[in-house]
Parts: sequence; C-alpha cells; structure tokens
Amino acid sequence: MTHQVLFVQGGGAEGTHDEWDNKLVESLGRELGSSYQVCYPQMPNEVDPKYERWKAALKKEFARLDDGAILVGHSIGGTILINTLAEESPGLALSGILLLAVPFVGEGGWPSEDIKPMPDLGKRLPAQTPVYLYHGSEDETVPFEHVRIYAKVIPQAVVRRLVGRDHQLNNDMSEVAADIQRLAAAYATQGR
Repeated sequence: MTHQVLFVQGGGAEGTHDEWDNKLVESLGRELGSSYQVCYPQMPNEVDPKYERWKAALKKEFARLDDGAILVGHSIGGTILINTLAEESPGLALSGILLLAVPFVGEGGWPSEDIKPMPDLGKRLPAQTPVYLYHGSEDETVPFEHVRIYAKVIPQAVVRRLVGRDHQLNNDMSEVAADIQRLAAAYATQGR
C-alpha cells in the first residue's frame, strides 16, 4: 500500500519551491521510503501568496487524494492549509495534518488582509484528525512564540519544539517522517 502525503510549500520569496522547500521534501522522501508518495505541487505566485488563489489550488490537490492522506504545510503554506481546512472539509478522511514553522494569523501573531483570524481554529478542523505542530527554536523568520499561540487555539495538537532548528528545520525531516509513519499505521489499524 502506498501512502499519500501532500506537501504544501512556503512562499514569500522567488525560488521557495525549487530552491528551499524542495530540500524539505527530499529529506521527507528519504526518511519515508518507497511506500510513501510525496506530492509537491508548485503553488501560484509563491512570491505573493494570496489566500483565495492558494485555497483554490489546494482544493484541486485535495480532489486528487484518497482517504488516509496526510497533509503537511510549511510556513505560509501551512497557514493557508490549516485555514482552508477550518473553512471547509476536504471531503476525505485524513490520517493527519502536520504544520512546520507556521506563522499564526491573529491576535499575538501576524496581521493579514487576506486571512481572517480564527480563535476557534481547533474546533473547526476535521474531527478525529490528529494535528502536529513543529517549530525550531532558532527560526528567524517566524517567531517561536507562534507555535505557543497555535497550541492554545488547537489544544488537541501535538507540539514538537525542535531545539536548535531554523525555519527550514535544518532540512531535517526525521521527526516529521516518524510521526507520518505512526499516523499512517494508526489509520490503517483503525480500518478506515
């Protein structure tokens, strides 16, 4: 059985897909092995990520996935992913949602003209879907405080604070891959 993983890139700079986040995807693929298919679509206009455009692109990607898929979002891509999921169901059962170095939009986080803050974010997510948050203590792009805010608004989330890791998690996806493997095994065991 092949497990599907959708990896949503970050944005804000030219080359994010091909020169930055591709290293995360390569690390993830190595760690997961051949029984996982990591889908890594290029999102529209990565230099200026707009919520509605990326949301529409994500919905097209969701339509290509099967039940049991795992969603991973990095940086602003993770912010857009989690807000998209909170607004409307992807129409499939997910094994998990994993967010890497994700900026929080709302009180205590970053302002946005594009994304409306959701203080009840955790309640809006697909029921029974595990959520994991990863953030490096040396992230100079998204303040470490953002993971604490996410932990408050998604109280069911498992938080992984990674000491000494930067915004790109030092291109080491070993902890993320281990969690994905556990989530996929748990999903298969539940017979969903």
